Amino acid sequence: MTAAQLELLKYPIGKFSLPERISAETRLEWIQNLKELPATLRSLTEDLSDGQLDTKYRPEGWTVRQLVHHIADSHTHAVMRFKWALTEDHPTIKTYNEKLYAELPDSNFSPIEPSLKQLDGLHERLIFLLNHLEEADFSRSFLHPDSGANVSVLKMCGLYSWHGRHHCAHIEHLGKRKDW
Repeated sequence: MTAAQLELLKYPIGKFSLPERISAETRLEWIQNLKELPATLRSLTEDLSDGQLDTKYRPEGWTVRQLVHHIADSHTHAVMRFKWALTEDHPTIKTYNEKLYAELPDSNFSPIEPSLKQLDGLHERLIFLLNHLEEADFSRSFLHPDSGANVSVLKMCGLYSWHGRHHCAHIEHLGKRKDW
């Protein structure tokens, strides 16, 4: 496998890139993507066997099962980050080791339905929150201790919109390659 082929498997929709100017339409599109994620993920995984769920989407990558649990873990952390940014004065967030999370027994072996249900409720609340924010709230931010970056609520909308689509594309492309 060439480096270019591996890169396409890693980033089937490309790497996240924050637009220089973010329009109201772009923000609404990101929120819509977040709203659609649970249903899209369920649609991509509902007919998969355990064997298919335990298939890696790329060499050295996670299985579909790990991806589903990772999305639930990641988006749970994201909601907490949104809330910290909205309720505290530029807090420093706590990070977590997503690779170690993915190796825990619940990520490796448990059914995906609890994570799909978690995403249903989590995203329903997140969308409600985002749709009821004032314009100024999207500028509130937190400090990411690993990168030193100031991350705004608006950037988080874009990042997690991309994140969900990114991992759904992993599953979708794997299914096409395997003819599922």
